Amino acid sequence: MKRMKILFLCTGNGCRSQMAEGWAKALKSDSIEAHSAGIEKHGLNPYAVKVMAESGVDISAQYSKLVAELPETVFDYVVTVCGNANESCPVFPGNTKVIHAGFDDPPKCAEQFVTEEEKLGCYRRVRDEIKAYVNRIPSVFEE
Repeated sequence: MKRMKILFLCTGNGCRSQMAEGWAKALKSDSIEAHSAGIEKHGLNPYAVKVMAESGVDISAQYSKLVAELPETVFDYVVTVCGNANESCPVFPGNTKVIHAGFDDPPKCAEQFVTEEEKLGCYRRVRDEIKAYVNRIPSVFEE
């Protein structure tokens, strides 16, 4: 069976798209070849690494990258995980389908909190939302 090639795209490739790539690799590696990239590079978010590790998914070896840094790949789907990436999404060759699945920005959400535990709550919520989304692939693409 041919694996779907999916790119998870966000603004800085530091958090949401990294979590999505991690979940896709952990949950669906038999059916998905997962990648992530950003419109910009903001570096891998340490809180994202921490909350993914809490769920048994190690994304610490992943790194923030631009679309141009990816190997030449024709993607079946590009999933934009934030509004900015959706609005700034580059054009992809072939029959690539671009799908928007917006998730809250954990760093932005965490700004309102003081303690690390409260901040991590934002990351955990978005982590779990992304996991649920990835678990519904490919049927979520038909909704």
